[in-house]
Amino acid sequence: MKLTPTPITAAIAGLFAGIVMPLLWPHLGEETLNWVFAFLLVVALPVHALVVGFNVPRESRASGTLDAALLKRVMIWLATAVATLALMKILLA
Repeated sequence: MKLTPTPITAAIAGLFAGIVMPLLWPHLGEETLNWVFAFLLVVALPVHALVVGFNVPRESRASGTLDAALLKRVMIWLATAVATLALMKILLA
């Protein structure tokens, strides 16, 4: 299965992180390993799969310049995650 990251998949990753992390946060406790696994599963893996992707475009690799599409997806992911966190805080308050 080939998954191509798009702004929509970046927004989905931000939504996922923004909803799941606040719900998981109180249950993680003091164990550092729990925090590492939670971060990897809720933030890092979705970001890598849905925002960055697994295949580096040849244009980015060859020229050594900034990938504008990647930067756009990262910004969409961050904005969606922050907006979702704010909404979750309002709804759960």
